[in-house]
Formats: sequence, structure tokens, C-alpha cells
Amino acid sequence: MWTYFAEWLGFAVRWVHVITAIAWIGSSFYFIALDLGLRRSRQLPEGVGGEAWQVHGGGFYHVQKYMVAPGHMPEDLTWFKWESYATWLSGAALLFLVYYVGAELYLIDPSRADLPVWGATAIGIGGLALGWLVYDGLCKSPLKNNDTALLAALFVYVVLASYLFAQVFSGRGAMLHTGAMIATIMTANVFLTIIPNQTIVVADLKAGRTPEARLGKEAKQRSLHNNYLTLPVIFLMLSNHYPLAFATEWNWAIAGLVLLIGAVIRHFFNTMHATGRQLWWCWAVAGVLFAAVITLSGAPGWSNEPAAAAEEDAGRRWDGDPQLALAASPHFEDAQAIVMARCSMCHADEPLWPGIGHAPGNVRLETADEIIHFAPLIERQAVRSHAMPPGNVTGIEPAERETLAAWIASGSGLYVAGASR
Repeated sequence: MWTYFAEWLGFAVRWVHVITAIAWIGSSFYFIALDLGLRRSRQLPEGVGGEAWQVHGGGFYHVQKYMVAPGHMPEDLTWFKWESYATWLSGAALLFLVYYVGAELYLIDPSRADLPVWGATAIGIGGLALGWLVYDGLCKSPLKNNDTALLAALFVYVVLASYLFAQVFSGRGAMLHTGAMIATIMTANVFLTIIPNQTIVVADLKAGRTPEARLGKEAKQRSLHNNYLTLPVIFLMLSNHYPLAFATEWNWAIAGLVLLIGAVIRHFFNTMHATGRQLWWCWAVAGVLFAAVITLSGAPGWSNEPAAAAEEDAGRRWDGDPQLALAASPHFEDAQAIVMARCSMCHADEPLWPGIGHAPGNVRLETADEIIHFAPLIERQAVRSHAMPPGNVTGIEPAERETLAAWIASGSGLYVAGASR
């Protein structure tokens, strides 16, 4: 019953997390676009820095922005904060359920650091807290007067943190914690800087005092940082579904490249909203960076040693049927034994691993036909990446991955010679 309940609890929390994230990202993108699209005119009221006319849903909207604060405080002021808070709280709950309760399966990789569950959990939580402290310190340093230098320093720190996470956690856990650290920074910006500053401004207005312009400037800077960090966070949170992103030796470098991709894409849209210019070179740069991500995802992850055997097997045609080639491969018997020993305890009608109630992804690997049918998944998860077994909990050896690579390369027509390289 616990497995059944835990499965649905995880589903419910993930659903809430996605819903609240959509609400937060949507409002964030809208207000940045609105802010950059404001236009000045001579007829603007005192204190208004710009206005925008917009049409949506069959009606017209006239929006004006006060650079510091209006002369009086309206009664129906809307605050935008709960989207951020709910996203972080649901994400933290999901992190706890998946990566801390299931630390032995998803977070700990004994080949990197044989940590106890409490130790891995403490490192994860400490890393999130340290991420905010370092970022906030950078924002309060002399770098605060230079957004470009500040973002560059933040980039270096995030890549360094991602590298350190990758030294102690599984690839999946490292990528997820990098994203969670950035998400923590973003929500802390809202909770500890943006909303408090706006609260002070509201209190000053109600008391008849003139609010400090500094408060709005600081809040805007943190909001701009959140805008540039949003796209990388989405990638890092989705990465746990794609082993070629997280289960490589270069996952930390991939995280850094994704930060740059997100920055140039946001630069394209921000420039377009502010000036109307479309900087298409941004997409070219993003494409080149993504090609670098794809390249790094396959380096290394497997060995060159079985290449000769792979090429010999790939030369066989077996009437063009790759599944026949896989079944008839001289490596199949060994490959089947490896899968049965290392994978079938979870990928079965009745999984043996505690807490797993059904075969992950509905992939069953108990018969020869099933193993041959799911050969493409075995290639992605256990050969081209080391995503499976998660955290290498079943202790699969490098030589066994090489045997799987040689077997998979036997399927001519579907697999290419040297696929294990």
C-alpha cells in the first residue's frame, strides 16, 4: 500500500509543481516583456516612466508604470508572489520525495562517493543554501553596479557548483541539484528582496513618506536575473528524463552551456520587446551551443575496446532484420545474462527492488524477446550513457557495458558499426 500511495503522492506533487511553475514563468515573462515594451510620451502623468497599449481576449488594456511609486496607494493592489512560493515549495517536496527518500536509487552513486543517506541529503540541502548566500553576496558586492560582470560571476559559480555536485552525486542528482540551486536563488530573490522592498515602498506611501528609488532598482535587478535563469532551470529539471543529458562525465559542462543558451535566447526576446529588433544571430549561437551539448553527451560514456568486435558483427546483414541480427549475435547470451543480473530486478512484472511497484517506464526485461525489443533503450540508458542502473546500485562493470555495446552493434540496419565508441 505504501508503494501505491507513494506513487500517487509523487504524481500529485509533480502536478502541482508543474502548474505553479507555469503560472510563475508566465507572469515573469509577461512583466519583463511589458517593462521592456513601455513607451514614453509627453502626456504621461508625473512619476510615470512609460506606458503600453495591449490587446487580448477581445479587449484593450492601457498599462502605465510608475518608476518609484504612485502618489497614492490603490486599495486593489495585486501582488505577484504566491506563484513563486508555491513553485519552490512543491519543488522542494518533490526533491524530498524522489531524491532524499529515494537517495540510494537516485542520488547516491557509490562509484563517486559512497555516502550515507543522511550525508547525501545534508550536502544537497547545504548546497542549495550556500548557492543563495554566494549569489546574494555577489549582488551586494561592487559588482551590483555592473549587470554583465555580475551575471558572468554568477555563471562561473553555477558551473563550479554543478561540477562539485557531479563529484559527489549521481549524474541525475547532480543536474537536478544544480537546477534546484538556481530555483532556490530565484524564489529567494522574490521572498527576501523583491517583495520586502515593495512592502517598504507601500508602507512609505501609506505613511506619507517618499519611497527610496534604490528599493525599486534592486528589485528590478533581481527580477531581471530571474528572467535570464528561467530557461536553464526548465532544462535542468527536465534533464532527469534524458540520460544523455545527465549520465555523462561532462554533465556539469552541459549545465554551463545550457546557462549560455538560455541567456542568448532571452536576449533575443528582451531586445525584441525593448526595440523591435530581431537578433537572429542569437538563435545561431544557441544552435552552436546546443550542438556542443549533444557532442559532450557522448564523450566519453563508453570504451573503444569492443570497437573491432562491433565492426565485425555490424558487417553481417541477417537479411536486413536488426532483431534477427541481435538474436543471432555471438554476444547475445552474455548480454542477456548481464541484463538479467543487473536490470531485471526492477524491470519485471513483479519488481524486487523495495518501493518499486511496477516496471519503470513499463519496460520489462525478463525474456529474450523483451531484451531484444528494448535494445534501443538499453543502448541509450546503459551504453551511450550510464543512467542505468541508477546510481549503479547493481554494480554493473565497465566490461559488461562493453559487452552490451558489442551486442547492440550487431544489429545491422538499426545500429551502426562502432556504436560503442
